[in-house]
Amino acid sequence: MRFLDDAKIYIRSGDGGSGAASFRREKFIPMGGPDGGDGGHGGSIVFVADPHLNTLIDFRYQQHFKAQRGTNGMKQCRTGRSGLDLVVPVPVGTLVRDDADGSVLCDFIHPGQTAVLAVGGRGGQGNVHYKSSTNRSPHQHQPGEPGTELWLRLELKLLADVGLIGLPNAGKSTLLSVVSAARPKIADYPFTTLIPNLGVVRVGPESSFVMADIPGLVEGASAGHGLGHAFLRHVERCALLVHLVDALPLDGSDPVANLQQVERELAAYSPVLAAKPRWVVLSKCDLLPVEARQPLLKRLRKGMAKVLVSWKKDKEESKQWLHALSAVSGEGLQAWLQPLAERVRLVRAQNAATALADAPTKAGKEQPLAAMDDDGMDDHGEDDVECIWVG
Repeated sequence: MRFLDDAKIYIRSGDGGSGAASFRREKFIPMGGPDGGDGGHGGSIVFVADPHLNTLIDFRYQQHFKAQRGTNGMKQCRTGRSGLDLVVPVPVGTLVRDDADGSVLCDFIHPGQTAVLAVGGRGGQGNVHYKSSTNRSPHQHQPGEPGTELWLRLELKLLADVGLIGLPNAGKSTLLSVVSAARPKIADYPFTTLIPNLGVVRVGPESSFVMADIPGLVEGASAGHGLGHAFLRHVERCALLVHLVDALPLDGSDPVANLQQVERELAAYSPVLAAKPRWVVLSKCDLLPVEARQPLLKRLRKGMAKVLVSWKKDKEESKQWLHALSAVSGEGLQAWLQPLAERVRLVRAQNAATALADAPTKAGKEQPLAAMDDDGMDDHGEDDVECIWVG
């Protein structure tokens, strides 16, 4: 399934209805007094995380969402009807930002999670509220409050447990196709993977995790070279990053230098992402003689310690984060998957209490913001993402 991972939309909650200024006029009641009712409240814009959605493609065809306004108050102290709330479903994993300042309004990470992002305007009071002993025929009444309007930026971040990163042609797609039922495009030239892919890796009857294959990074990706870093948002939620290093690059480059190059690009993109737990996998190890693997693994561990603090502090434990395997021959595959699944479980348990620490909710602002000029939807035709969900 192809879907967008970025969208810009406009929302506006309903205006409140105005209060009525009317007087009771009935036979034999010459001084009936005021009887103007209140206006109805405007409808709110409510976002809900729908587990059955995994794309933002619907927002390509509809960018404006407006809730109903409240009706005006009526005579005989009748309150106007309130506008219906407008429910907007979004995929689980959607991050909602205020497009004006980039602030995070809500992060939808749980199915069924709801948030009111635009509160409807309050209905105005009718003249019945202004009567007093000195003001027996009040003509004052309140107009309804205007609704809240916002331009929002929606960012979909795939909910994966493990993210595969590395240079182009490092073997990420091949590895994903072997350990899961996903079928990404595989070829013998760089940039075969142009869009992220997901696959479910089953380690045992009751143990599984989601793995994401991200298009390869090249030097200068943080500045927009190659495919840039447009897809790195999809590994921001990962509990663990697996850095694949080609044991025998076609261009004859040094695997350690390639490792450090990608790590520098991650740090340039986001310090938070660069600080995530990291495992290093020496892929295509079947191309190397057995006696040449251990010296290369030792060099990779020293090279990783120079760019990542956690590898430098935990020298002994970092030995468990380094593996050599071959997706083609299956060598070292099971010995890597079992501890990987256990590590994912531990990291998820540690981060459960602070899952939203970096995304405070600021939904439901009371004051409406001035709407920005509608420049339409940005046409990111190249930002389509292919998501393969397998059971």
